[in-house]
Amino acid sequence: MGGSDSILLAIDQGTSSSRSIAFSARGTVLALNQHPFEQIYPASGWVEHDPEVIWATTLSSAREVLRQLRAQPQPVAAIGVTNQRETTLLWDRRTGIPVYNAIVWQDRRTADQCRQLQDAGHEDEVIEKTGLRLDPYFSATKLTWILDQVPGARASAESGHLAFGTVDSFLIWRLTGGRLHATDVSNASRTALFDIRKGRWDEALCELFRVPMKCLPEVRDSAGDFGVTDKDVFGEALPIRGVAGDQQAALVGQACFSEGDVKSTYGTGAFLVLNTGRQLLRSQNRLLSTVAYRLNGETTYALEGSILSAGSTIQWLRDGLGIISRAPEIELLAQSVTDSADYGQHTEPRQQQTEEHDEVAGHRHQAVPTAFDLTEETAVLLWFGPTDLIGDEVDVDRAVVDSSSERLTLGADRPTPPGVPTAHLRP
Repeated sequence: MGGSDSILLAIDQGTSSSRSIAFSARGTVLALNQHPFEQIYPASGWVEHDPEVIWATTLSSAREVLRQLRAQPQPVAAIGVTNQRETTLLWDRRTGIPVYNAIVWQDRRTADQCRQLQDAGHEDEVIEKTGLRLDPYFSATKLTWILDQVPGARASAESGHLAFGTVDSFLIWRLTGGRLHATDVSNASRTALFDIRKGRWDEALCELFRVPMKCLPEVRDSAGDFGVTDKDVFGEALPIRGVAGDQQAALVGQACFSEGDVKSTYGTGAFLVLNTGRQLLRSQNRLLSTVAYRLNGETTYALEGSILSAGSTIQWLRDGLGIISRAPEIELLAQSVTDSADYGQHTEPRQQQTEEHDEVAGHRHQAVPTAFDLTEETAVLLWFGPTDLIGDEVDVDRAVVDSSSERLTLGADRPTPPGVPTAHLRP
């Protein structure tokens, strides 16, 4: 792919920003550029991104990094792409223009559809084939919503004129000038349309979610040939040789290559991922079975615990409640109280709590059994209790910190599944 002096360009398209980083063959960061972008909230529980903003910020960050590299004598050997997973796009193959905004992984608009499918008894099939649950988190029901709600979309998709993809697939399409409609197996495994044991799109699941298979991308290994960039994009044809969803990419980045290796990372959400090797394991504790990566046709699996709101909750404290003006302020505020159970003990003593208050405080740890069906607001309220118990802003701040770390700890404390070496958290 290139000599020991070659440069790798990593494109990291995330939930709140797009960034590009140039690495030397030794892993040294040579250049970095990042562009944040706005979230779109059309209704309560709805989260969208403008696809053109995703593309523009990705393109701008990559071009700036390449500009910084002009002083480097080494060539760029290849591009790798990592991305926010599950976020769903649908675009016209003829024009490359999306028919609707990207529906973000956090979006909950299809909760009723998921409950209807659960009530009809379909969840066991989804879990067995995909390792996932029937939840709006995953791509399938988001895609169904776009097909049903955008006039003409379903007919166009059935005619083969529309292309579905997660963010990686959309970027590959744009980077290659529309010559390649592909995704990698780690991203495909998060759609609820992909049989992770057989390693292919599942016709029965597509029928269940009413998704035309004509709109699905080709699925490739995580490290492989994803085409070359169109010369109009960067002024030269650069090969794209690696693609992975952000949490799987973090697993690789933490060198979790052995069975039992675990990574725990915090971003917009927080995610605990356990490498289970060639074994596809089923959790008894609502952890997700998923694909870690596929290399040379061999699939490595993982178990995953997901918390939908971690960094986004801090953003909510800043932008929604105005409790902090900058994210780093949360640490000092959180440290000013012993823990979130000390309702206001850093201020004047309170009157004794009522029995109702004691009951809420005593059961707060039982209130957050899973990441699903929680927003930032409900996570804090479930963890901390009704708003009339809140001493002041510092209590809310500490509750946010405690809830994010404790909920991830609950996943980490699960026993290591049978057949997997004792879990080892990689630093």
